[in-house]
Amino acid sequence: MPRGFPAAQIRLSPSERTRLQQWARRRKTSQGLATRARIVLECAKGATNVEVAEELGINRLTVGKWRKRFAAHRLDGLTDERRPGGPRKISDDAIEQVLITTLESAPRDATHWSTRSMAKEAGLSKSTVNRIWRAFSLQPHRSETFKLSTDPLFVEKVRDVVGLYMNPPEHAIVLCVDEKSQMQALDRTQPLLPMRPGQAERRSHDYVRHGTTSLFAALDVATGKVIGECHRRHRAEEFRKFLNTVEREVPAELEVHLILDNYSTHKTPAIQRWLARHPRFHFHFIPTSSSWLNLVERWFASFTERQIRRGVHRSTRQLEQAATNYIDISNQDPQPFIWTKSADQILESLGRLCQRIQGTGH
Repeated sequence: MPRGFPAAQIRLSPSERTRLQQWARRRKTSQGLATRARIVLECAKGATNVEVAEELGINRLTVGKWRKRFAAHRLDGLTDERRPGGPRKISDDAIEQVLITTLESAPRDATHWSTRSMAKEAGLSKSTVNRIWRAFSLQPHRSETFKLSTDPLFVEKVRDVVGLYMNPPEHAIVLCVDEKSQMQALDRTQPLLPMRPGQAERRSHDYVRHGTTSLFAALDVATGKVIGECHRRHRAEEFRKFLNTVEREVPAELEVHLILDNYSTHKTPAIQRWLARHPRFHFHFIPTSSSWLNLVERWFASFTERQIRRGVHRSTRQLEQAATNYIDISNQDPQPFIWTKSADQILESLGRLCQRIQGTGH
């Protein structure tokens, strides 16, 4: 004679069956919820708790629990119930005071708050302060830099340069040009200790200088290819030689638009005379203090990270050869940098920044 109460009969509506099947199949569904969905689907076929347990390889008491929960609460019965936690120990006023102190003051002996100093000031634990800061995305230990351009033609230059990036002229090539000057050929004073399992590469902190050189580079905005060459000096004469190199590299039928910064060697009378003799070349100057607007700076950052920062060069010739090799290799599979922000978006963003810093007392 059977003991206990008979198992609840499960009948599913079309929408419930669809949702349960989705829970049972979806990869992102938690394993617990997927198992509960399979239990209900098997029970809806008329199977007993024992049969469902054997089919799914689980305990029959687990089957009975979720059959009963579904019969009483339907789909809502399969989700985990909220577990009551302990009462809050930190009041809203205490959290607000931590935020106000962090944002509007500094400790007497430092320029910024640390978790230790804030915990002492607020009478809280360091972990509590850390949780509050993380909840409100506060990082007092970090500091970033910025500089606003004071160029009187800032708006016009931004629209000109960004227009070349986002809507380049036909039958023309757009090149971002700049110089990475004063690259030092550095050699470490002692041999390098290579990386080993469990040990990072190690090098001596001091070095020997073997001279400097400058890398002149022109980045093709459309393709990502680079025209580059090194010169030991960084004058208008070297810049003119580099322009001659660009002239030879670019097909004669194309107009050439060069995006440059405001360095004095780009504006000398000798360069102006060179431009007069080469009417297909057009200079577009970025605003002062706006190197972020020149895409070749992004290429220079990649070059520095991959070749200069950890490189060892025992002569300027060796450094120049490394730069030439890097350009040749990168040009075999060039990757252009895609400019995505319009001039209006940039100007709106700068406008918001100006509003934020207005009235800060600086």
